[in-house]
Amino acid sequence: MADTATKVFVHGNPETAAIWTPLFEELRNLGVENIIALSPPGFGVRMVPGWGATAIQYRDWLISALKDIGGEIDLVGHDWGAGHVFAAITARPKLVRSWAADCAGLMHPDYVWHDAAQGWQTPEVGEQMVAGMVAMDTDTFVQTFSALGMTEDVARAVKADINDDMAHCILALYRDAAQPYMARLGERLFMAKPRNGLVIMAENDTFAGTTDMMEEVADILDADTAFIGGVGHWWMCEKPAVAAQMLLDHWNSL
Repeated sequence: MADTATKVFVHGNPETAAIWTPLFEELRNLGVENIIALSPPGFGVRMVPGWGATAIQYRDWLISALKDIGGEIDLVGHDWGAGHVFAAITARPKLVRSWAADCAGLMHPDYVWHDAAQGWQTPEVGEQMVAGMVAMDTDTFVQTFSALGMTEDVARAVKADINDDMAHCILALYRDAAQPYMARLGERLFMAKPRNGLVIMAENDTFAGTTDMMEEVADILDADTAFIGGVGHWWMCEKPAVAAQMLLDHWNSL
C-alpha cells in the first residue's frame, strides 16, 4: 500500500528552504513525491504584519500550517525548525503521524546555548553580528557556509534571502528562547511523549548538544535514533542519499 502521508520539512537559522534541495532530490529518487517545505516567517518568506518572532508565535504558526495541510503528516525539523517541531508536538502531540528532528540536545535540561546564540542574545553584540551577516558579500558567505557543510549552490541560494527581516527574527527568537525557556519546553515535551519519533544525530554537529544528551532525550521520548557519521550541522547537504534512506526507513517502520 502506497504511503500517502505528506512529508513536511521545517528549516532553521540562518537558512531558507534551499537547504533541503539535495535531500529532496534523493527522496524523489526513492519514490517520495508528497513533500512540502515550510519556511518560518522571516526565514526565506515575508513576515506577517505585527510579527514579533517569539518562540510561541513560531509554534502556533507551525501548528496552523500543519492543520491547513491536513491528513497524515510525517514532520521533519532541522536546527530551529527542530525547535519549532518540538514546541508544536508538545502542544499537539497527536497532530502528526510521526516526527524526526536533529538538535534534540536543545531539550536536555543541561543544554547551554552555543556561542553564536549567546552572542545574538546579547544586546549590541547581537545587532553587530546580524548586521555583519546581512552585509557579507555573497562569495564570502558561500565560502564560509560551504566550508561548514552547505553545498555552494545551497549557500548561494540561502544568501539571497539573508536580509534585515531575518536579522530581526534571529535576535527576537533567540532572546525570547534564552534559558531556562528551552529547558522548560523540554520538561513539557517529556510529559507529552509524542509518538513515532526519530532523533537525528550528526557526528560533528557542535550546535545541538552532545551525543549523550541527544540519546538521553530520545530515551525519555521512546524515540528511535539515527546516527550520520562524518557530517556536521548540514547533514542533509553533506550526505543527502544517506539522509533520504534514513528518513524512508523511519517512515516505512510506522
